[in-house]
Amino acid sequence: MSLSSKTQIALFGAGGIGRTHIDRITRSSNLNLAGIADPSDAAKAMAQSLNVPWFANHMDLLDSIQPQGAIVATPNSLHITQAVDCLERGVAALVEKPVADTVAEAQQLVDVQARTGVPVLVGHHRRHNPINRRARKIVQDGTLGRMVSANVMATFFKPDTYFDAAWRRSKGGGPILINLIHEIDMLRFLCGEITTVQALGSNAVRGFEVEDTAAAVLRFANGALGTVVLSDTATAPWCWDFCAAEQDQYPRQNVQSHFIAGTHGSLSLPDLQLWSYRGERSWYAEMTQEKTFVHKDDPYTMQLQHFAAVIAGAEAPLCSALDGLRTLQATLAVSEAASTGNTVQLPGAAA
Repeated sequence: MSLSSKTQIALFGAGGIGRTHIDRITRSSNLNLAGIADPSDAAKAMAQSLNVPWFANHMDLLDSIQPQGAIVATPNSLHITQAVDCLERGVAALVEKPVADTVAEAQQLVDVQARTGVPVLVGHHRRHNPINRRARKIVQDGTLGRMVSANVMATFFKPDTYFDAAWRRSKGGGPILINLIHEIDMLRFLCGEITTVQALGSNAVRGFEVEDTAAAVLRFANGALGTVVLSDTATAPWCWDFCAAEQDQYPRQNVQSHFIAGTHGSLSLPDLQLWSYRGERSWYAEMTQEKTFVHKDDPYTMQLQHFAAVIAGAEAPLCSALDGLRTLQATLAVSEAASTGNTVQLPGAAA
């Protein structure tokens, strides 16, 4: 495949997640890294080592090389401005999560996308994991019957050195806004919209301004209830990053972290074990256990291939700008409920 026939993708922000995208693009046969926009010396050196154009700011990149798509992997506060600049020039945008710092900013992106018609994909990568794609199909096919509950464990231990950065000890730097957003988007993807949130937070272990543990109760639009237990100070294996083996830096744990129950069956993840009754549904009857095996694939690679299909007009975004807004909205609702002790009703939810 010639260079000109490859999908030309630029990168804004060559930090941790940016480097993940660079790695996947450079290993792809149908994508080309068209340029890097990042003012740091490290990013300039990386661009030189890869023999790709480097720019100190994203506007110079857009004006100079006119890519087909751009990945916005800069700090959250820059996401909307940079993504809007792409859309106004007809360049599709893959915006890393969270899509914005505030719902109002996210709404701006939704509005510009609707006006321009240029596609936006929000980088909630778990949606691209074959396990979650299969789980979503199982739920939507009605295999579980009517959904009753969803339960999530997200418990892990962040080392003391993680908190050397002062912002991680301050309001907004805790696991609700940093880690929980993954769980919220995964629950929305599998179970539907969240309408009501109750939550509690605790900083009892570390004593920082920010929480180290939280618990949330969610109501879904379909009437099901959900619970999430989250802690970054727990010596425990029950979290998606440990048991789904999406990223090699985490040791693999043979446990489950997500559980969905319905009137006719229940499903655990990431092992995709399905429990059901073959005959009479009764707690006196024997249950049947089935397991589905899916081909393992890297969700970041699959996300980029999907982005290329979105750019080509062959697929609709699996996580649109509006999806990114709604996930952010529900995550911020958990933070508000934990801070105030109030039940938070999400906008547009039924009373």
